[in-house]
Parts: sequence; structure tokens; C-alpha cells
Amino acid sequence: MARIAGIDLPKNKRGVIGLTYIFGIGRSRAQKILKDNGIDESVKVQEWNDDQLAAIRNSVNEVKTEGQLRSEIQLNIKRLMDIGCQRGIRHRSGLPLRGQRTKNNSRTRKGRRKTVANKKKATK
Repeated sequence: MARIAGIDLPKNKRGVIGLTYIFGIGRSRAQKILKDNGIDESVKVQEWNDDQLAAIRNSVNEVKTEGQLRSEIQLNIKRLMDIGCQRGIRHRSGLPLRGQRTKNNSRTRKGRRKTVANKKKATK
């Protein structure tokens, strides 16, 4: 079993797909890592030998991944909220950040619908 950056890569996946299980590595970066180390993309993770695995590990260690990347992202969000900019306010409110409409959509950010009870006006 291949363990890189604290993540167990799935054995039966192709190398490119297996590397994307690491937070911070997408398809293009996975392709670049394999190309730089001279490994074919279609080779499955379980078929990597120890030398190839060591080379991939070294390449992945040069890039910010997993915990280090997650903490940097959280610090960036916290900085935005502290300075009180528009994006920081939207983060704090749990609303979409990049100009999307919120009247009909944005359920991912807003969560489930909350029904508001209709209050009847008191008559005199």
C-alpha cells in the first residue's frame, strides 16, 4: 500500500487518479509529478516499485499539501474576516463570496431552508 503525505493511496487506481486523493494535488499537478519522475500515468498505484514511490514522495514533499495547506487556507480566511473586507464579511455570514445571487439559489452556503412563521397584525 502506497502511503504518501499521510494518505493511503487506493491500490487499484491509476497513478494520476491515486495522487489526487492528496489534498492540494489535482489532475494537472499529478500528471506533472509522474512526468518529471518518468512514470507512465496509466500504471496503477500497486504496480509502483520502491524507487518510483520514493521519487514521487520527494516530489510531493516539495509542494504544500494536506495539513500545511489547510492551515494556510484557514489563516487566509481568518485574515479576511479580521480586516472586515467584503469577502471576510460574507465568510462570517456563511453567504456566497463571489457575487452570486442569493434570492433563489446558494443553498450550499446558506444551509437548509428555515421557514419563517407569518405573524398576524394585532387589530385595535
